[in-house]
Amino acid sequence: MRVWSREVVAGVNVLRVPLYPDHSRSAVRRILNYGSFSVSATVLGSVLTGPVDVMYVEHPSTILGLAACFLSRVRRVPFVYGVDDVWPESVEASGMLRRRTLLRTIDRLERVVYRRAGAIAVISEGNRHQLIAKGVPPHKVHFIPHYANEDIFHPVPPDPARRAALGLEGRFTIMFAGHIGIPQALDVVLAAAEELLMEPDVVFLIVGDGLDLDRLKSIVRARGLTNVRFPGRRPASEMPYLFALADALLVHLRDDSVFGLTIPSKTVAYMACARPIIMAMNGDAAELVRSAQAGVTCPPDDHKALAEAVRELRAMTPETRAAMGEAGRQAFLRSHTRSAVFGQYEALLAGLRSSAMATLGDRA
Repeated sequence: MRVWSREVVAGVNVLRVPLYPDHSRSAVRRILNYGSFSVSATVLGSVLTGPVDVMYVEHPSTILGLAACFLSRVRRVPFVYGVDDVWPESVEASGMLRRRTLLRTIDRLERVVYRRAGAIAVISEGNRHQLIAKGVPPHKVHFIPHYANEDIFHPVPPDPARRAALGLEGRFTIMFAGHIGIPQALDVVLAAAEELLMEPDVVFLIVGDGLDLDRLKSIVRARGLTNVRFPGRRPASEMPYLFALADALLVHLRDDSVFGLTIPSKTVAYMACARPIIMAMNGDAAELVRSAQAGVTCPPDDHKALAEAVRELRAMTPETRAAMGEAGRQAFLRSHTRSAVFGQYEALLAGLRSSAMATLGDRA
C-alpha cells in the first residue's frame, strides 16, 4: 500500500505500485482492483522504469491492456499481450458479469488492444482460433503452452506419514488441487462423491482455497459426505508430496463452450508429477490428456460420468495407472518445461524487438 517500492528478485529489478486489493465476487471491486493497478502502472511505470526494449503484458484485464497501449506509445516500444482467457466471453462464463452493455464495451476495448499489440501469446489452439475469428491476423497470434517449474513439480515417492496424517491408508484417493471458485463448479465433484458414498474405499481431497470453499464445506456437512475432505491451502513446494498420495488428479470446469477452449494450468503440474489425470472437461484440455495417454476423460457438469471415470480408474491395475502417469510426465518433458516454454517466449520477444528496431530504422 505504499506509493511505490523497489526490490530485486533473482537479479531482476522490480517496481511495485499501489492498487486496491480485492478477491471478492463483487464486479465493482474487481474493476477497482484491476483499474487501480492499471492507473498506477501507467502513471508511475512511465517515469520510474529505465530503458525498455519490449514489454510483456499479462491479461487479464482489459484495463491493463489499455494501459499497455498507452505505455507502448509513450515509450515507443512494442508489447506482447499474454492471453490465458479471452474476454469478455470468459468473464461472462465465470458469472462475474452479466450486463450485456458492459460485455459489449469490454469486447470493443479488447479489440483495440489486439490491434495495438505487437504479438499475442495464447495458451491453447482453441484460444488462437477464437482470436482469429475476432479478426486478429493469424501471424500475430502465437500458441505457447503452459509450463510448470520442473524444480518443484516432479515425481516423489508417497510418504506414509503424510498418508496416515490425512487418513488415506487403504483409500482410493481422487484429488482436486487449485482455486476453489464458481467456474470450477465443484458441486459436481460433491455429487459424484455422494454417488460413490457406498463405496467406502473412495475418498475425494479438495486442496486449496477460494470464494466457494465455505459453501462447499456446508454442503458436505449437510449431506454427510464423509468421503470428502478439505486439507486447506498448501504451498507449491508441498504439492508434489500431496499429489504422490493420490491415485488420480482431477481437473474440472463448468460446462461452457468458452472453457472448452482453455487448458487449466494445474494440468501441466499434474503431468509433471507423473500422476494419472481425470479430465472432466471438453475441448483442448481433454485432447491434451487423450493425446498424451495421461489419464481418462469425461464430460463436465456430469456427476454420474465423473463417478464412472473414478470407477474405471479404480478397476485398473496400479501398473496401468502408473503407465498413464509416466506418459503424462514424458509429454510434460517434451513440451511443458520452463526451458521449452521460455525459449518460445524469448524468441517471440526478441523477434518483436528486432521488427520494431527495423521499423524505426526505416522511418529514420
